[in-house]
Amino acid sequence: MKSRPNREEAETVALRALAWTAAEPERLNGFLAFSGLAPGDLGAAARDPAALGGLLDWLLADESALLAFCAEARLAPEEPMAARAALPGFSGDLTRDWA
Repeated sequence: MKSRPNREEAETVALRALAWTAAEPERLNGFLAFSGLAPGDLGAAARDPAALGGLLDWLLADESALLAFCAEARLAPEEPMAARAALPGFSGDLTRDWA
């Protein structure tokens, strides 16, 4: 992916991250707790660019999860961050404490 993905490319990265997250119940439960979504909300979230951005916020806040996703998805660790910046709601600050 180029350094500044367009929105469609960013959504594709986020959808891949959602599929990766949903494949492991512990990861999925962590995301659901972070986001406040219910399992039944995931379909709508997958169609909502802002919700996909929130998923990437969650992923980017956990370095070990980020690196595991990138390894499995064959992405450079910078790619999810670039994708996040292309989606709605990006504050430019991923250093805050999400807990």
